[in-house]
Amino acid sequence: MTTDPSSRVAEVFEAQRDRLRAVAYRVLGSHADAEDVVQEAWLRLAGQDEAAIDNLAGWLTTVVGRLSLDLLRSRRAHPETAYEHEFASLVVTPDGEATPEERVALADSVGVALLVVLDSLTPGERVALVLHDMFGVSFQEIGQILGKSADAAKMTASRARRKVRGTDPPPGSGREHREVIQAFSDAALAGDFEGLLRVLDPNMKLTVDTPGGVVVTLGATKVAAGARMFAGKAARVVAVRVNDLPGHMSWRSDGTPLSVIAFSVHGDRIARIHIVVDPAKLTAIGLAAPA
Repeated sequence: MTTDPSSRVAEVFEAQRDRLRAVAYRVLGSHADAEDVVQEAWLRLAGQDEAAIDNLAGWLTTVVGRLSLDLLRSRRAHPETAYEHEFASLVVTPDGEATPEERVALADSVGVALLVVLDSLTPGERVALVLHDMFGVSFQEIGQILGKSADAAKMTASRARRKVRGTDPPPGSGREHREVIQAFSDAALAGDFEGLLRVLDPNMKLTVDTPGGVVVTLGATKVAAGARMFAGKAARVVAVRVNDLPGHMSWRSDGTPLSVIAFSVHGDRIARIHIVVDPAKLTAIGLAAPA
């Protein structure tokens, strides 16, 4: 048993690092979590006997897959932290005006629409689908990660694909989605509980990103009951794109940012709302209040 990987093993790990990070990121949807998983894989490699590992690249993929699976299961057990990764970085632009640099930033992220779909899967289904369909990992290797046979892993991936096809949101234009958002805003300002329920998906998720962490509310009834939070004290509000989702950004009368709200609309219902009120994150956006 060695305490430090040999130079050969270290070279192989470095050659695999980008791929391992990409695997973890696509499974988890978070750059920070992906970095943590890859670092943990390196630490585990340091405690292994090099001679006992026949296929180092495969071994590392298996370890990263298992660590990612464990983290997904932890998110399921602790929903208060399950959605922090979705808006770890914010790209906010006036509606329809993303710059080329901002488009690159969006392309480099796991889209929130994809995360909504992936979140409909069990951790095992998500790992099987991402590893096989995005990275070509064999079902034999995926089975080792999931603790199943290769055939069972293949069935898991097939089940995940069926779910993904079944959860594709009905098509809707940007104008239609904006109309749904406007209906929500009008109902919230009027305190119209029934009106809110008409535009909220029954299983919707609301997250509020505060200086103290992310607060999660599940279900249309609970969100509608707390709709007074949407009235706010905004002096100026503009329509924006938030990580390529429709939303609003608002400012106080003194020009300081008040909030950013992003909406994920499926058909004629709002499936998710994400609100950022953390002053540090709002300031980092760098979008000035309209004149």
